[in-house]
Amino acid sequence: MTRLLGKTAGGLFWMFRYLERNENTARLLDAGFRIALTRSDAAEDEWKSILITTGTQDLFFRKHERADGKLVTNFLLRDETNPSSVLSTIEAARNNARAVRPSLTREVWEATNIAWITLREVLDKPVRERELPTVLNTIRKHSSLVRGTMHGTMIRNDIFDFSRIGTFLERADSTARILDVKYYVLLPSASYLGSSLDNVQWETILSSVSAVRSYRWVHEGKISAPGIAHFLILDTRMPRSLAFCYGKIEDNLGYLMRDYGIRHESHVMVNAVSKSLNIDSIDVVFENGLHEFLKSFLAQNAAVGMQIEKDFRFYE
Repeated sequence: MTRLLGKTAGGLFWMFRYLERNENTARLLDAGFRIALTRSDAAEDEWKSILITTGTQDLFFRKHERADGKLVTNFLLRDETNPSSVLSTIEAARNNARAVRPSLTREVWEATNIAWITLREVLDKPVRERELPTVLNTIRKHSSLVRGTMHGTMIRNDIFDFSRIGTFLERADSTARILDVKYYVLLPSASYLGSSLDNVQWETILSSVSAVRSYRWVHEGKISAPGIAHFLILDTRMPRSLAFCYGKIEDNLGYLMRDYGIRHESHVMVNAVSKSLNIDSIDVVFENGLHEFLKSFLAQNAAVGMQIEKDFRFYE
């Protein structure tokens, strides 16, 4: 099998990371918006937590003095000085798609281009509060359309593999960040001692990963710290859990190893991370510290991404 050029592999990897990042930002903002509507006294803390989750708090507070809903939403949606804003990342996704256009089906390219055109139009002006749900739904919709056309039209080869690896590395990073920022809600001391916890915060954690209904199906509506942590870290049925994401990364890297006939350091690293998530009980994680576990995971996930870039020579 002919190997993809490193730049092509990198373009596919980052195209789908950016598309996934867009969707994750929309989900976080949707959860924050719901908090602001139901708990005005907690709104500013929630907007701050969204900035922390996206890693943009320092950049935001260099420009603004306080985190109110209007400022945060427009910063994360349309501020072009913010490299993680939806407007910035859809531009980056489209640029990468254009660079690797010969590797994409016509349907995938068109879906990406339409997403870029639509979001530039939608985000051309500051987003007002009453428009926010519609705007966020549009962002999620177009991310899903690109992903859907990829699944429906792309041959399962190395092009598909690099796209999937980028998607799931980004998704795992987002889920871990959400849990880490909210980890104080999941502290075992609060859960195990029977303290009353803020149900809105529980809902926020699950809403941020679109997992409210699926969690209730699995746990019959019973919300608990161990239940949520297990669901979003270890449950391989949950498509945004860390274990699910690393199962997919491991699969797609395995296909590349088979097709290219070489085992890289990134394969070893991914296998190790995947093995660390192959445990039956979340109690082990709580015993050693949820925050420490997530901090370590985020560092490992970032290292895996950099090693993949190195192994497959993305910049050569």
